[in-house]
Amino acid sequence: QVQLVESGGRLVQAGGSLRLSCAASGGTFTIYAMGWFRQAPGKEREFVAAINYSGTSTNYENSVKGRFAISRDNAKNTVSLQMNSLKPEDTAVYYCAATNWVIGAPTGIGNYNYWGQGTQVAVSS
Repeated sequence: QVQLVESGGRLVQAGGSLRLSCAASGGTFTIYAMGWFRQAPGKEREFVAAINYSGTSTNYENSVKGRFAISRDNAKNTVSLQMNSLKPEDTAVYYCAATNWVIGAPTGIGNYNYWGQGTQVAVSS
């Protein structure tokens, strides 16, 4: 059983940057692909970024390509999401997720079997 704890969310002005972190415990971190999802008020949870177990493959949602970067440190059991050039539409609760049964960097929400509690990101205009 893997436990995921996100941190780093806060209020930031448009154009600013944030770095979200997710700490994993309770499992063998290196076998998990990791993902970030977000959910804005009144909307469904959506894919943001994913990274495979070794960090050699990543996927991004189109609207964040070139602005966000996902990375992982398997020695520290952490995955991070560097968010630059933030926009008000990036406002959401951001969730870290893990999967140990899908190869690669999966984008589908149904591919993930472990979830964190989320961290709030608010971008003001």
